[in-house]
Parts: sequence; C-alpha cells; structure tokens
Amino acid sequence: MDSSSAHGGTEGLKNIDSNAPKAKVASNNDIDNYGSTTKRPDAANTSELVKNRSTLQVAFMSFVLASIPYGLSTTFIYPLYNGGPVTIIWGWLAVSLIIICVAASLGEITSVYPTAGGVYYQTFMLSPPRWRKLAAWTCGWAYVAGNILITLAVNFGSTTFIVGCINVFESEIGIGTLASETYQQFLIFTFAIFWTFFGVIATVACILALAKHGRHSGGYVFGHFEPLSGWTSGWAFCVGLLQAAYATSSTGMIISMCEEVRNPSVQVPKAMVGAVILNTLAGLLFLIPMVVVLPELNHLVSVASGQPVPVILKSAVGNAGGAFALLIPLIVLALLCGIGCTTATSRCVWAFARDGAMPGSYLWDKVNKSLNTPFNAMMLSMVVQIALGLIYFGSATAFNAFSSAGVIFLTVSYAVPIAASLFSGRKQVKTASFNLGAGGVFCNVVSLGWTLLAVPLFCMPTTLPVSATTINYACVVFVAVIIIAAGWYWIWGHQNYQGPLVDGIPVPVEHMVDESHDEADIAH
Repeated sequence: MDSSSAHGGTEGLKNIDSNAPKAKVASNNDIDNYGSTTKRPDAANTSELVKNRSTLQVAFMSFVLASIPYGLSTTFIYPLYNGGPVTIIWGWLAVSLIIICVAASLGEITSVYPTAGGVYYQTFMLSPPRWRKLAAWTCGWAYVAGNILITLAVNFGSTTFIVGCINVFESEIGIGTLASETYQQFLIFTFAIFWTFFGVIATVACILALAKHGRHSGGYVFGHFEPLSGWTSGWAFCVGLLQAAYATSSTGMIISMCEEVRNPSVQVPKAMVGAVILNTLAGLLFLIPMVVVLPELNHLVSVASGQPVPVILKSAVGNAGGAFALLIPLIVLALLCGIGCTTATSRCVWAFARDGAMPGSYLWDKVNKSLNTPFNAMMLSMVVQIALGLIYFGSATAFNAFSSAGVIFLTVSYAVPIAASLFSGRKQVKTASFNLGAGGVFCNVVSLGWTLLAVPLFCMPTTLPVSATTINYACVVFVAVIIIAAGWYWIWGHQNYQGPLVDGIPVPVEHMVDESHDEADIAH
C-alpha cells in the first residue's frame, strides 16, 4: 500500500504519514449499512491483494498451517513427561474436540465478517460501542503476537527437530546442530498435503511392520499413565495438553487469508472446520502407531535435543539409515509449515498495521506491487522472531516458551470475538451463511471454558523442580507484549486509534450507534 492510500483520517495518523489524505468520518448510516445483509462485509477493508484462492486452496493452507504430524512430533516430549500414552492419545482427542468447537464458533463469525484483520476486526464489530476500540486493540495485539510466536515456534522447532534427526546416527543420546505465481502456490500446497498423507502412511506402516523391540498392547496404548514431570497426576495430564494445543493452534490463522479468497464468507468457515476434523483423524493415525512402538519413557525424556520422535523411529526400525529416511517427510513438512505460517503471519501484521495500531504502521501497511505481498510486514515478523530467538542462549526451554506463549495469545484472540458474540445474544451471526443454531451456544461456551484453562495452564513449566534454565518463560513473553501494547495505547492509541476500517473509512466510537439502535437495525 503506498502512502496515498494509508490511514490518514485523524491528526495522529497525519503525524505518522503526512502524505496521507484526511479520511472522512463514517456516519451512523455507514455503520448501519455495514451490519445489514445488503452490503457485503468482505468489502469492509479495501483489499489490495488478489482474490485468487479457491476453497481447495484454503483447505490446503489450513492443513499445511497445522502440519499435524510435524507439530505433534516437535512437541512429543510434553505428554511423555506428563503421563505418556494416556496423555498422548486422549489428550489429543480431548483438545481436538474442543478446537472443533473453536473453529465452528470462529466460522460463524467469519461468515459475517471475512477480512484479513481476522478476529481483531471481528471483535471490533461485535463489541459494545463504548468498548470497541479497546477490545479490538487488545485482541489485535494478542492475535499478531500469537501469529508471530507460533511462526517462531514452528521455525525454531524445525531447527531442533532436524538436529534430533541427524542424531539418529549417534550411538548414544546426544545433540549436534521466491515470489510465486498462483499455480506454483497451488502446486506447493497440493504437494504438501499429499506428502503429508503418504509420509505418515509410510512411517506408520514401517514402524508397525518392523517394531524391532516389540509392540505394546491396546491396554498400554489407551490406558497406561506414567507421569514423570513431578506434577500431580491430574495436573500432569493438563500440562501435557500443550502438544495438542500447539498442533491445533493455527485454526484461526487462516482467517488472515480472507482477502485473497473468492467468496470467503462461505469458503473460509468450511475450510476451517473441515481441516480440524481432518487433522484430528491424521493425528490419531500418526500417534497410535507411535505409542504402539514406544520405547521406555525414562529413556525418551532424557534425549538432550528434546526431540524423542527420531529416537522412537530408530528404536522401531532398528537402524539409523532407515529411521532417517522415515524422518525426511517430517523435515520437508516442517519447511512447508514454516512457509505457510510466515505467509499467514505477514497478512495478519499487514492488516493490523493498515489500521494504524502498530508503531510505524506507515512502514508495515505497504503491499509490494510486483510481488503482490505485504513484504515489509513479513520482514518485521522475521526480525521479531530472530530477536526472540536469542532467549535460547539463556534458557534450555526456549521452545517451550515460544510454543506456550503462541498458544496463549492465539487462544485469547480467538476467545474475545466469541465472547463478544455470545454475550450480545449472538445477534450478528443469526443470519450468517454458516450458522450452527443452538449448537453454536454450546461451541461458544466450550471455547471460552478452554481459554480460562489454557492461559494459566500453558504458563506452567513442563517439569518440576523449576530452575532459571527450565522455567517456562511464556509468562514473561506474555507480560512483555501486554506492556508494549498497553504502552503504545497510552502513548498513541487512546487518542488516535479509530479501530478497523469500514469501506476504507476509520470509524470513531463517538459516531457509532448505541446498542439499542444496533438491536433495532438487526431486528429489521
């Protein structure tokens, strides 16, 4: 986006971008019309990105963003410490069912408000007028931070996973160290989904067929519980849910691609829910055979790289070369997952900056016309990831901090619009093209209950006792982002931030209709 199209409707915005024209103030009619069914909500933000993605491509993106076998592999250590087989299998099923409720809840809202701003924009439109700006600001910062941190966790996890893969050749446990066209993107993600399926099938078939050290019984796979973390049994099971929560945390990130999708109000909700169901099945297909051939738990949790999956495969296959061959699909999937997360994150940062909510927004809201990509926003997210990666030099559990904090922020950002919709009587989603009816209330309540559990839960260390190098620094990252967001709101946002754009126009709170007027409009 060039400076002539940046946000310049207020004096604060003019101070940031003096070349930006003064935008007109939205009237009550603008807001009323936006909420009606006669005006397409996906036109809310004037898009500079080409709408060239189909339902199939969105589904591919959802599947690749999740990259379930890879996500479960890099976080396998958490349920191993906190219960073993029971936490691995039943924890995955429990979280997957919860995430289906989250995806369904977000799908309803997205079918009404499909935009690259995602849950941040949806929060603004669903919240009471007097709280809209603050609610959107809070949700937006959580959403951006969650996207960046999850992408960092993916890239950082790929590094440690590759190290673990290389070390299958060690006799002892140790540790060592393009701008594309549409058809090219389609081919990449098509390749990714088939690579995932065939890679998982090959891995499962080989380890079950060979199983050099034998196979566990069904009773062990579905009933053995052995917490080694030091936590009490019930809490250990909960702490071990980080694996499943991390693997499914990308559920709402796909909303950031709305402005590159044809008919997003229909395609994106279907892709979100469908992908979660598919991922649930793919996760079971991957996890059950892994538990069947699981070596001694005490041996696995002592792996220095923190990546037990390479050790499990080596134990099952019986030789390093065969194990490494089975790890290649996961390594490739890790790289593809990183690409998908980076793409979604860049769109999220771009959308938030487009509304002036970030320091230096005029730099990050630009779209590179030749690449048709928010290149500056992508570079910003990469710089932040590299800076946060320095935590690894002071903490052996840096990956735990990145993955935990990312899950916390994304979970919070998903919950805010769901809460706004539920507590307003779900008025906005009653006429949605993707509507769950009475089941929507159940999904909303489950989603909010999960949030209340997840925030404190994923700030907990994986094991006890806790030291300076084993503490979970997710709480530190969480507080740091809150301080930055609150500080920028106090310095700039409370006077200048107008919320997301409606038809390219900032919407000041003082010009919004009151809640009773909103209800009357919806009734009509």
